[in-house]
Formats: sequence, C-alpha cells, structure tokens
Amino acid sequence: MRFLFVVDPLASFKIYKDTTYVMMREAQQRGHEVWTCLIDELSLKNTLVQAAARRLTIHDVDAGKNWFSEADTETIALRDFSGVVMRKDPPFDQQYYYATQLFTLAEEQGANVFNSGQALRDFNEKLAIFKFPEFTTTTMVSQNPADIRAFVIEQGDVIVKPLDGMGGAGIFRLRPDDANLGSILETLTANGTQTIMAQQYLPAIKDGDKRILLIDGVPVDWCLARIPAQGETRGNLAAGGTGVARPLTARDREIAESLGPRLAAQGLLLVGLDVIGDNLTEVNVTSPTCFQEITAQSGINVAALFIDALERKVI
Repeated sequence: MRFLFVVDPLASFKIYKDTTYVMMREAQQRGHEVWTCLIDELSLKNTLVQAAARRLTIHDVDAGKNWFSEADTETIALRDFSGVVMRKDPPFDQQYYYATQLFTLAEEQGANVFNSGQALRDFNEKLAIFKFPEFTTTTMVSQNPADIRAFVIEQGDVIVKPLDGMGGAGIFRLRPDDANLGSILETLTANGTQTIMAQQYLPAIKDGDKRILLIDGVPVDWCLARIPAQGETRGNLAAGGTGVARPLTARDREIAESLGPRLAAQGLLLVGLDVIGDNLTEVNVTSPTCFQEITAQSGINVAALFIDALERKVI
C-alpha cells in the first residue's frame, strides 16, 4: 500500500516521543510506501485534489537528525494513495480549515482520508464534549469577559482555555479573587472578540489528565495519565507534565465504549479522549498523541493497532 501523511516539517520531529513518527515507521516495516507532504503542499488543479509529496525512507533511530531521507517531489492525486493520514498539529486556523475542505473534495473523488475532512470540521476538540453532556463537568463557552467573570464567581474555581490550541497553551486557572482575572479574560477573548471555554476546576487533575486512545472506535486498554508538575495546573506533557501509563478504570471504559462507536461512525479513525477524574474534558481529533509513552510502559504496540485499523479501512 501507499500512504500519505500530511505532517509538520520532518526536521521538527522529536522522534523519541513523536506519534506520527512511529505510525510511519510501523507502516514502512510492513512494506508499505510512506509519503509525506506539508499542509501548504495540498492543491486543487483541474478539479483534482493533489499533493506535492515525497517518498520517505526512515533510517535507524541512532541516525539522530539523519533519521530520514526523501526522494524527489512528485505531484500525486490524493485518490491515488491507499490512504491519507492528517497529522498536522493545531492550531485549527483558516489554512487548516481549507485543508479539510480539500480533503472532503478528495474523498468525493475516491480518496480515503483519516480523519475525514467533515469530521475534522464537525469536532472542535473543546466544543465536541457538548455532544456527550452525560460525561462532562459544568462548562460554559463565551467571548464575553463579563459572562465568563460571572461564571468564575459562581463556580469559585475555573479553568479557562482557547478553542484552537494544544499542549496546554493559553490555559489558566482562575478564582474570583485573582488580581489578574480581568486582564486574563480580556487577553484570552481579545477584548471580547474571540470565544473561549471555561470549565469547573476538577481537583482530580492531581492524579492526571488521562489520554484515552480510540482506534476505529475501540479503546486501547491502557491510557496515559499526564500528571502536572509541582506548582502547575496543566498536565500536558508539553507543559512539563509526567506521563504515567495505567489500565483503563471502569469509568474510563464506560466513557470510551460509549463514545467509540459514535465517533467512528462519523469518520474518526483515531481519537484521543481527555478525561479528568470521571469527566470528559476534550475530544482530540486533529493529531492525537501518546502512542510511544503508552507502548513503552504497557507493552501494547499502539502504532501496530493503528496501522492494522488503517489497513482494514483501505482494503
């Protein structure tokens, strides 16, 4: 098979922890062709969606920065790949949105795209939790600083965050007596012009922000609890959190098995659910991570599970 991965620049990969890297390595080890392109190398010409792509060869990890080599660029229609895997990191900005539109057109032309363009548009990673209110905590969404301030006063302890970020960027814990409350809300909402999310603070964060992976609707048996560093609110690994793999709890499995089939039916092959305590806080669909951490600590080859599912989808 021939797979195209739409990625960030390869030179920026931290291969000791990167999920896209182990996906591509697993595919290559099975004898599949691995191709890559950047989001700005997608185009539409004569009604056909195509990519300026390069065939990738992954070398031994010990090669360090020289872990890969690429052949010359070729322009190939997306429908001519066995599958296209979108792995461009957020933010979900206008260019990302345009890419999802191209994916939808490519799918109409016969391409297999994961996650599908329509699903990427329908499932904002923060707002998607409102599709499953039975599993969420008290939450509001607004661009009005006064409304959010009132919510902070009502709840007493709140997490606020932008709708398009990743890695813990722009996340604040706020209380009514915070001297910077007004300034933070004005900044995050760009003086009332950008919508943000506010959630009741969940003390269970001290035990970790759990990343539960769903592959074609089926949960991986272990999750990664991302435990905040001392003095931190955020558990994100990019914000200094420590990742500890754990078997799914009964509540984790209840959430995962309830959402899994519904998400898969919407065109989502890979999803990363974020769960704090007993509450669903995010539904990550753009480029869910944590494959390597879970594999290293549990022995479950998550990349193999993903490529198994990808192969089944494109046969």
